[in-house]
Amino acid sequence: MRNGRTLRLGVVAAVAVLAAAGCGGGDGGKEPAGAAPGSSGPGVALPSLKGEKLEVAAVWTGPEQANFTKVLKEFEKRTGATVTFVPAQDPIVNFLGTKIAGGSPPDVAMLPQVGAIQQAAAQKWLKPLGPEAKAQLAANYSKGWQDLGAVDGTAYGVYFKAANKSLVWYNTAAFENAGASEPKTWKDFLATAETISASGVTPVSVGGADGWTLTDWFENVYLSQAGPEKYDQLAKHRIKWTDPSVARALTTLAELFGKPNLIAGGTNGALQTEFPVSVTQTFTGGDQAKAAMVFEGDFSAVNIAETGAKIGTDAKAFPFPAVGEGAAPVVTGGDAAVALKDGKGAQALLTFLASPDAARVWAAEGGFLSPNKALDPAAYPNEVQRTIAKALIGAGDSFRFDMSDQMPQSFGGTPGKGEWKALQDFLKNPKDVAGTQARLEAEAAKAYKG
Repeated sequence: MRNGRTLRLGVVAAVAVLAAAGCGGGDGGKEPAGAAPGSSGPGVALPSLKGEKLEVAAVWTGPEQANFTKVLKEFEKRTGATVTFVPAQDPIVNFLGTKIAGGSPPDVAMLPQVGAIQQAAAQKWLKPLGPEAKAQLAANYSKGWQDLGAVDGTAYGVYFKAANKSLVWYNTAAFENAGASEPKTWKDFLATAETISASGVTPVSVGGADGWTLTDWFENVYLSQAGPEKYDQLAKHRIKWTDPSVARALTTLAELFGKPNLIAGGTNGALQTEFPVSVTQTFTGGDQAKAAMVFEGDFSAVNIAETGAKIGTDAKAFPFPAVGEGAAPVVTGGDAAVALKDGKGAQALLTFLASPDAARVWAAEGGFLSPNKALDPAAYPNEVQRTIAKALIGAGDSFRFDMSDQMPQSFGGTPGKGEWKALQDFLKNPKDVAGTQARLEAEAAKAYKG
């Protein structure tokens, strides 16, 4: 998928398992975290669920499924429940609709998009969060993340797993060879690119064959430059793509896209480069790699690992640079847990997933970012992961969810059409700002009308 969710597989191997103890306690027949049913210990309070069977549906596979299963096993240990992972097809909303029509919905599902929560709530499939889950949500999440899981003021979703899509990964050998340092502003980013180019290495790798990477480029520039309010308006098509703020963002992008010598393979090469290759070619060949930098989310690390480059040594990341007078952007994706059945089992699992106790289990394994601000950064396995996580939490409520994931799929998520195609055409001809805006608006108007 364009949000990289299916790419976020085992992002970083764990170098240490840090089990930090939680805080608080339990009573009233509830089982404290870190304890088997019937015993006591620190952590979030959970009820005894001996004999209960729960099903949890998600589209995760491979290492993601394996690591989430470890979280579910911890829930089993603390409550006595039996939890079964149900592999779901994508899009999961269609999968759930079939299950509900057949009278056998799972107790809990992990939904990867804001629109999926809204669609499921509109179908009246979802059960509101109970008081315990809402208390954990209020204590551990910023208002921005709480709002993403709510529909018309009713809380339904707990965002358990997040993605930080505002990162630039770089080849440390290429940077050292060029005498380059991590840039903090867009102006510095372009200057760094020129410095690296002068050293004999092409500075930037762009996976233009996958249109979703170009939407992410645009979103980061737009959020930093135009600000969160304009971002929200454009995401909902409350302002048109012909707005001056869009022209400004495209003009900024053209400062890079309009210089083919700064892009690996030039414009034509970038348009034929798929996302995984855009990453691997940056970390293959040491200081003579095909590129020195590649922009994309934390999930890029799985592709870096394929090259044998060591994250934290051979490969590092810096936040997407601040554009103009704006702050550095934080664009996110994420997966939210929702309940489809009544009962204390589903609500207890949502309560657990909203606590730092659950996030700590997966964080230690790597390949995971939590929007839970109560999670101790020490739970992450290395400094790169901790830095990425701190940037996510440090954004507070100024982060924004991936814009294209909030739009009708026909415009924001279809290969060869809509925004993907318009931005690929723009990469090919970055001088055509007005024409690109006109095409984007025409496609958006059609999609939102539909």
